[in-house]
This record gives sequence, C-alpha cells and structure tokens, in this order.
Amino acid sequence: MNWKQTTYDYVNFLKIERGLSKNSIDSYKRDINKLALFVESTGFPISPINISQETVQQFIYESSKKINARTQARLISGLRGFFNYLVFEDYRKDNPTDLIESPNIVRKLPDTLEKEEIDALITAIDLSHPQGERNKTIIETIYSCGLRVSELINLQLSDLFFEEGYIQVLGKGNKYRFVPIHITTIHRLNFYINEIRSLITSKKEDEDTVFLNRRGKRLTRQMIFIILKELAQKINLKKSIGPHTLRHSFATHLLKNGADLRVIQQLLGHESITTTEIYVHLDNSYLKEVVDLHHPRSNFNLNEE
Repeated sequence: MNWKQTTYDYVNFLKIERGLSKNSIDSYKRDINKLALFVESTGFPISPINISQETVQQFIYESSKKINARTQARLISGLRGFFNYLVFEDYRKDNPTDLIESPNIVRKLPDTLEKEEIDALITAIDLSHPQGERNKTIIETIYSCGLRVSELINLQLSDLFFEEGYIQVLGKGNKYRFVPIHITTIHRLNFYINEIRSLITSKKEDEDTVFLNRRGKRLTRQMIFIILKELAQKINLKKSIGPHTLRHSFATHLLKNGADLRVIQQLLGHESITTTEIYVHLDNSYLKEVVDLHHPRSNFNLNEE
C-alpha cells in the first residue's frame, strides 16, 4: 500500500473508531504527509509498509533542526500512532518508532490571571461596538465555564440549557459534557443573543452557532487569540495570554477556593486526573498556607512541651 491509501485509511480510523476532532486528525495527517515527502526527497520510494527505523530516525533528526522539543515529541507520538495502526491491521510486523525516544520536555504552564486582571480586560472592552458586547460575553463564558477555545467557537444555541443552569460542551474526542454556568454569565449570554446576535444574518451552516463575526460566520480560533492579545496590550498586561489562560485561571481559582480536584477534572473534561494535577498548578506559598490551616498539628504550641 502507498502513502496516500494508508493515510486515507488511518484518517478514517481516527474519525470513526477513535472519534477524534478535526483539528487532531489534521495534525496527524500533516505529520504523515511530511514523512512521505521526506521519503520522496531521498529518491528511493519506500512505502509505509517497508520503511525502516533508520529512515524514520533520519526524518525526525532532520525535522528537529526546525522545530522545538515539544513539537518534536508530538511528531514522534503522531507517527507512533500511525505505525501502531499499521501493525494492528497486519500491514507491518513491527513499529519503526518503538526504539525512538521522545525528547524530555519541561512542561511550561500558562500564566494565571488574577480576578482583578480579568476584570481589567473586560473593562477595557469598547462596548460602543456590537463586537464589544460579543467580546465581553466571550471572555465571561470562557472564564465562567473553563472552556477550550475550540469548545467556545463551536458552542451552539441548542447547547444552552439556561433553565437548568448548564451548557452542553463538545470536547475532545467528540465527547459531550455538561458544565454549570453562573447566573451572571447566563444574563450576559442572553443579552448578547437577544440584542446583538439577533441583528446578524447568519450563514446557513452557522445559524445555530452562538458566537458569530459581523458577516454571520462562526469565529475562528485565531480571532479569539487576537481579541485577547489586543485587550492585554490595551491594559499594558505583561503576561502572555490566550484563551487557555482564562481556562487555566478558572481551574486555579476554583482549587484555591476549595473545589475538589475530581470536580475540576470533570468540569475541564480531562480523562485523567493526572492531567488536572499538572494543569492546576499552585505556588508553594499557597500550598504552605493550606497545610498551616488544615493540618491537625497546625495548632500545636511548642511552648507546651
């Protein structure tokens, strides 16, 4: 089988069997196509069925000159999944990436915004523009519900269950979850939908989408990043922020206010609690404060000895 056919079959496997999102599938497909182009550039056409570990290793080595360690690790992981699929389907007897080690990565967590900084971002929005009301609602919704940017831009009017106090979110792996929504965010969404969105003629394919641009199409991921970047510049915020910063702040603030880690895991849509533990980092001073406050020895008086 050639690269085109195996890639096509693998994409269908990811879509149907794994239920991955379009963004994830596109990412895996790009990695495979890059490997196929590298093989073609060698002048020795090798199919994915026959490609050797040495050739894959050489491809990763050449790629590492242009990408950082995190991207390299993702590349190796993506190719490992592809070749595991070929082994599973009996096209190959071995996985040529099995002995290839991923680079060590120091996990860098995004900055966390204080409540006052989030309030400052919202205050900086020019509400004289219809986009201003929309942008304010976007920030409130991400922070109130801890949404990923993809979950926000794909949010549908039919996903809003305000009477029950929940919204339905389509997360990673095309899995739905229900997330509680605060009453103030409900009021903000209702105002945007009834007073602003109702004046926009939506495109047919986006008629159920909550957040639209002025031409009636759903917003892109890039647009959300731009909105936040411009607001950060406006208030002279030195932190590097994006939609994920608001999601991270949502989780961190909940934990600091006493929320259980398992509850936060469900709200964020994490499959593993380990992901939540890494994601919701706390500084040492706060951890010490928790121990001092809640440890049974916290009231121990040394003078009593």
